[in-house]
Amino acid sequence: MKSTFLYGANLHANGIRQHYLRYGGKGRPVILVPGITSPAVTWGFVAEHFGQQFDTYVLDVRGRGLSEASDALDYGLDACAGDVGGFARVLGLEGYALVGHSMGARIGVRAARHHPDGLERLVLVDPPVSGPGRRPYPAKLDWYIDSIRLMRDGAGMEALRPFSPTWTDSQLQLRSEWLHTCNERAIVASYNGFHEDDVHADLPHVKVPTLLMVAGRGDVIRAEDIDEIGRLVPSIRTVRVPDAGHMIPWDDETGFLSAFGNFLGAPLGGVANDH
Repeated sequence: MKSTFLYGANLHANGIRQHYLRYGGKGRPVILVPGITSPAVTWGFVAEHFGQQFDTYVLDVRGRGLSEASDALDYGLDACAGDVGGFARVLGLEGYALVGHSMGARIGVRAARHHPDGLERLVLVDPPVSGPGRRPYPAKLDWYIDSIRLMRDGAGMEALRPFSPTWTDSQLQLRSEWLHTCNERAIVASYNGFHEDDVHADLPHVKVPTLLMVAGRGDVIRAEDIDEIGRLVPSIRTVRVPDAGHMIPWDDETGFLSAFGNFLGAPLGGVANDH
């Protein structure tokens, strides 16, 4: 497959420097928002496929990758959602789709409520359903912080294998190269936000067609969570990727791409198995 990568760039939006990677350049604009410790470059293999059909932008969420980070920066959910709205506004994106994974999905929900201009489709990929009074997110904070510190000290790829034992060497190599760019304060703030921010209160305010993608393995989203989200967003479509854990595209790339069906306007893979 010929690469669809176009360039990496920076812009100033929502008061900070935001770095992004662009793929494809034609078709519906799609913004990919990665998870808590996933710089944009680690989603390149996904964006390559999106770029075949869509004008694709992968964000470095503030405090990750090459976007702005500092000891004084606000890393809360509202700020991150404002970044997405500001990013789309500065680039003049209209009719765009937002695809968010994990933390990125929670950012997408908040952005859809408070910064809906130009947004036309929303995809929530295995979003944490933790929050005030709810069960905690299954991954522990130490898992993130310990691995970041190892990479910050230059420990290398093999030091990451115990953290992600099912990943391939190439997956671990890329993560080991970029994980040190995740600001520790940003990670702590986002992780705490999983338990402090009530995105369920945002869901009834989402007014665009929405797809919920759920990992078949793992414990981030359970059947009762799917039912609750369905009550909050009655029009939502749900699809499972049965052979994947929380890091769905890493575990089952084909299943991940197929699960979109025609939801974005053109297929990325096969036919989705709707809930």
